[in-house]
Amino acid sequence: MDKEILNYTQNRELSWLKFNQRVLEEAQDTTVPILERMKFVAIFTSNLDEFFMIRVGSLFDMAHTDANNRDSRSGMTPKEQLDKIFEAVAPLYKERDKTYAELKKQLQPYGICGLNFKDLEQNEKKYVKKYFKDQILPVLSPQIVDAIHPFPHLLNKEVYVTASLRFKEKSNVKNMMGIVSIPPFMSEILQLPGHDVRYIRMEKVIMEFLGLVFSRYEVSDANYICVTRNADIAPDDEALEISDDFRYLMKETLHKRRRMAVVRLEVAEKLKPDMEAYFCEKFNIEPTQIFRTKVPMKMNFVFGINGKLPESMKRSLEYRPFTPQNSPHVQDSNVMRQVKRKDILLFYPYESMDPFLKMIKEASVDPNVVTIKITIYRLAKKARLVEYLCAAAENGKDVTVLIELRARFDEQNNIDWSERMEEAGCRVIYGFEDYKVHSKICLITYRNRNEIQYITQIGTGNYNEKTAAMYTDLSLMTANPAIGKDAAEFFKNMSISNLNGSYDHIIVSPTSLKQKVLYLIDEEIRKGEKGRIIMKMNSLTDVDFISKISEASKAGVRVDLIVRGICCILPGVQGYTENVRVMSIVGRYLEHARIFSFGAGASQKVYIGSADMMTRNTEKRVEVACPILDENIKRQINHYLKVMLNDNVKARVLQSDGTFVKKKVTGNSIDSQRIFMQEAVHAKREAPPKEKPISELIKKVLLFTKNG
Repeated sequence: MDKEILNYTQNRELSWLKFNQRVLEEAQDTTVPILERMKFVAIFTSNLDEFFMIRVGSLFDMAHTDANNRDSRSGMTPKEQLDKIFEAVAPLYKERDKTYAELKKQLQPYGICGLNFKDLEQNEKKYVKKYFKDQILPVLSPQIVDAIHPFPHLLNKEVYVTASLRFKEKSNVKNMMGIVSIPPFMSEILQLPGHDVRYIRMEKVIMEFLGLVFSRYEVSDANYICVTRNADIAPDDEALEISDDFRYLMKETLHKRRRMAVVRLEVAEKLKPDMEAYFCEKFNIEPTQIFRTKVPMKMNFVFGINGKLPESMKRSLEYRPFTPQNSPHVQDSNVMRQVKRKDILLFYPYESMDPFLKMIKEASVDPNVVTIKITIYRLAKKARLVEYLCAAAENGKDVTVLIELRARFDEQNNIDWSERMEEAGCRVIYGFEDYKVHSKICLITYRNRNEIQYITQIGTGNYNEKTAAMYTDLSLMTANPAIGKDAAEFFKNMSISNLNGSYDHIIVSPTSLKQKVLYLIDEEIRKGEKGRIIMKMNSLTDVDFISKISEASKAGVRVDLIVRGICCILPGVQGYTENVRVMSIVGRYLEHARIFSFGAGASQKVYIGSADMMTRNTEKRVEVACPILDENIKRQINHYLKVMLNDNVKARVLQSDGTFVKKKVTGNSIDSQRIFMQEAVHAKREAPPKEKPISELIKKVLLFTKNG
């Protein structure tokens, strides 16, 4: 391990927790509508769940198998990292509880009330009791735990109501435990009759009527709990060998995930010492892994509240609705013909994904199209893209879909879609045994006067029609023959399991992407103080990349990094990273685009792609990045970067001690996401954005706002 790097790096897990803290800060931001703030509490909660399932789960595995392994960015062992994580998470729970309670209070005047049973009106109590007897009690499966009945297996992230039980007629018999699972088909909340959104959570209803569930017993110490299990399991961890049908292996993997070790226990009420010791023994955990929460353990219901509100109230409680706009660079006519004439860049979610989908639909019926090839990592539950690919196959096109079945938590969805596409006649392949295919690339091959030509799409985000309206991503569509030739070579290599392909323009991990990025940084290093690097990504952990950025800083190169989540490099450290600035934008949309810019002016080189600068992306995944060769699109991307770098509303700046601070607003407020929304809405009236002073952009946004 290079000890010098420890001077300007930080632990990735602790950095991630600081990212999630920034999410929680959005829930505390009074300029954000109240119901949107409650959604940020739910997002924070969901993020933390996944963090424990994957990252904490992984560290527990390492603590047992490689206890002396030291993290290359912090020098800590797995056990030391776990101790620091539990120490950092505890105050976040308290902060979340406080934020949630305040938001509940603020929602009450709007008639949105999450209630305890004692808070219900008399007629509501009668309604809940009748509903419990008629609808809930008949489908419950209560269990007791004693010498004869063993402690049951509790499923990951399911809520269970627990209590101490004692026979009414046998007072000398030792207490036993009662456990009631909440059926997964049951709603998280019970909404009460009336015009307001008054509700009580299902676990509270069951807890109130435990006396009816366990009618032979005296019930005491009622509580509800939820376990989080290690979900960091991959097919290569399995003893099973790859079979002819990789789907079978993935189904076995998903089954095993349900029974992995417990890494966290959440409880609603403080546990008595004997009960704490009991759960620690049953789950093989330490007291530091038990967290009390006053926030619901499952918060999906929050995203459904708006559907129960009148339109007038939604305007007060939610963001103003925004629909992804038609790109000003795409006309209503045939998209394939337009791409043949000029490169087109789409900017989600400000611009719609529809032109890309329309292009695939056109290709599915175009008599000149011979093949459509695409890599898929995540899809929506409903996907027009799949419909068009299936239609293309049914129309006699050669359709090849490389689908990644190991997209974490989307495995079952991808299994289902792979079966659907295979049935339609698509050729479905699964990539590599040890490398996830995370690239976002699509190739349309067509004949033009007996000459083979290409249209290539390369993006930074998934072909997911739902997240394309929620995540910021770039999607390039080009008929450049050199890019198309590389894409054709890429798909040929993927189909024969060749990771070592050679390409002239696109860069591909695990073979050339990292090396090319390091080479481009070296080019800027040779320029010294005239060097310029701007990169936008989701996370930054790769040690080689971090070392090279430090080298660039020492040479005087000005480096700006826009990193949404984990960032293991510390900027502004004397002698190492004085010329590095790191910022993070957390706002209405999830920042997801990856952009890599080297140099300035005529010599500037810009790439977009699917990879973050994380070792897993650069060395253990198949990723693709593409150069931007069209000068107009390069100007578009420079405009996006300039606006983001000047954001002083949703941006936080990373300090050399690892903390984030908001920028001080000295002039006009600049919310980059808001600016992009306004530009998208008004784009039809204006030419494509060029390099403009940021002050000019602000004047426009202020004018747009004034005019509604």
